[in-house]
Amino acid sequence: MGITIFELIPEIFSTGKKQLSIFVMSGILFQILLETFSKGAEHGHVHSNGTNIFPIGLWISLCIHALLEGMPLSNQVELTYGIVIHKIPIGMILFFIVEKINISVITKWSSLLIFCLMTPLGSGLVYYTDLFSNYQLEITAWVVGMILHISTTILFESSDNHTFTFKKFGIILLAIIFAFFL
Repeated sequence: MGITIFELIPEIFSTGKKQLSIFVMSGILFQILLETFSKGAEHGHVHSNGTNIFPIGLWISLCIHALLEGMPLSNQVELTYGIVIHKIPIGMILFFIVEKINISVITKWSSLLIFCLMTPLGSGLVYYTDLFSNYQLEITAWVVGMILHISTTILFESSDNHTFTFKKFGIILLAIIFAFFL
């Protein structure tokens, strides 16, 4: 969230294009749509239903999310660090979900490999194609909306009864300071 506030939002709106706010809001709505399929796995809400069926909706949602988050990376070094850190727990969650399913090892590892490649693929699409590079600011604004939704959900829904403790406040304060100086 700190990288989004300190780096991405100022860059997006420094152009004076107020209509980019529509893309930010669209990113928020799109992330809510993705979460109907992922059930909130991208921010820690994972509920195993004990099935042996590959969670295709979850996987596709996480792959789309990773692909879109990779798109601003082609010119955003600061975002790269945040996305890498963000992908570690999501990859672990996906691994633990897929590991419990009774499917072939090839299917398990293939799904994880494809997920891992989505963010670099998104970055490459913007870097190597005019179609996406011409809309870099709009894509970044869309991703900002997605990140804002996820980060605020993590802040306010990640504890029992959605309480806000001094410990959480302290961690948020340290993260803001760290993000500011990064």
